[in-house]
Amino acid sequence: MGIKTLLRGESKNVEYKLTPLSRSINYTKTAVAFANGQGGCLVFGVEDQTLRVVGIAEDKVFTVMDSISDAIVNSCEPLIIPDITMRDVAGKTVIVAEIAPGLQRPYHIKSLGQEQGTFVRVAGTTRQADQPTIRELTIEGSNRSFDQVQCLGLSVTEEDIEALCASLTKTAKDNAEDPEKVKTVTEKQLLQWGVLAEQDGQLVPINAYAILTGNTAVRSVVQCGVFKGTTKAVFVDRREFAGTPQELIEESYQYVLRNIHMGARFKGVYRQDVYEIPPDAIRELIVNAIVHRSYIDHSSIQIAIYDNRLEITSPGRLPMGQTIERMKQGYSKIRNEALASAFEYMGYIEHWGSGILRVLQEVRDAGLPEPEFLGGDTDLRINIYRNGSETGSDDGIVTGLRRDSLSDDGIVTGLRRDSLSDDGIVEGTTSKTSAAPNAAIEVLPSQKERILDALRKNASISISDAIRILGVQERQAQRILKSLVEEGSAVKIGAARATRYAEAKKRTELHE
Repeated sequence: MGIKTLLRGESKNVEYKLTPLSRSINYTKTAVAFANGQGGCLVFGVEDQTLRVVGIAEDKVFTVMDSISDAIVNSCEPLIIPDITMRDVAGKTVIVAEIAPGLQRPYHIKSLGQEQGTFVRVAGTTRQADQPTIRELTIEGSNRSFDQVQCLGLSVTEEDIEALCASLTKTAKDNAEDPEKVKTVTEKQLLQWGVLAEQDGQLVPINAYAILTGNTAVRSVVQCGVFKGTTKAVFVDRREFAGTPQELIEESYQYVLRNIHMGARFKGVYRQDVYEIPPDAIRELIVNAIVHRSYIDHSSIQIAIYDNRLEITSPGRLPMGQTIERMKQGYSKIRNEALASAFEYMGYIEHWGSGILRVLQEVRDAGLPEPEFLGGDTDLRINIYRNGSETGSDDGIVTGLRRDSLSDDGIVTGLRRDSLSDDGIVEGTTSKTSAAPNAAIEVLPSQKERILDALRKNASISISDAIRILGVQERQAQRILKSLVEEGSAVKIGAARATRYAEAKKRTELHE
């Protein structure tokens, strides 16, 4: 690290000490924190508040260097060997002790023991690690991931395994462009991923198994909330979701879409729904939070919707070797290896680290500010700032409408009376957006045919399946399915959230 970088101020990777104090723990605990994190430098001879370079007396430089090295080597466990050098700054000598990221984590101060003597860096300060962090460091030090550790107290039957295989296979087919090319998940595949393990001739469930089946042996919860203003002072609505990863993704994704603004782009007399935040970016961030979070930390994923932003917080420090900067450049570091394999199979993620890059591009294309990435020391928080416009834009989009501003027939409702002219035209927009508010969304023959093709290939499909197949919003998918039912091509099965649709012919054959 260059001297100019070292003197820019204290940070996650740099800490100043005026002189090596008699109580070496004041800097050895920082050495431990650097080794438990991304590494860093202790700079001796610089005043931390003013950045004033005081330097180390020339006749004491080598004595001081030896004492720093001895203190770190003798106080820390496992062994930490610093790289200590002298640097000249405007004729004054400073001492730099560089600590590399350690592989034998957790590192701690011997005299304090592991529980009290483990330290980490948080926002440029050295702090004592809590138990979840120590467990995470231990997992990292053993070169394995928490989701590949046996889930104690949980057992598994052949029926349980078959049910999980069927669930994963179904999701993969639902997400695939060509379901016929999707291979069925088998017990052997679960063993290969590390979702199951063989012990004394018996199959035992791994933590990834508990997560993928929604078992409470491993806590997996998403908390969603809508807040008034830009802080959490006033709740408008809150929900908590638990279950399988597929359920968490879908329920939290739909919650966000229900609670952000939706505008309308008109082509002729037909409207196209346009969300203020790209739905694909929202879904990608939710998927990333679920697959890459720390499951050792019992905190929940939090999705907060404020007046000015969407905020998604994922528990746990960034995995060893990962940084926010590298993440934004497309570098992928997998925390949960078994989960990642299952998610890749289901079509939720790629192993190429392209997810965050896609989010950045989609948000940029939508004309929104670049997403904000915060933390990484104890959790990762990502903010997407919302478009504050409440009127029609120049490209013919009516913004400021909420998802519930549409009636069941796709009619714009809930507008202020003064936003409509006497002839029922939306005012305050360009001429491109002027249209009668009762203009229905067109159901295209090609859309019907794609759904019918899906019904022929599958026993049944859900509203969510139709949304994925067509790339339309929920209400349009409902209209298309409803039209197929009305014309006798499809039948509706079940009610409420359990509603599914099947080909009419297939349903008749089943009854026969």
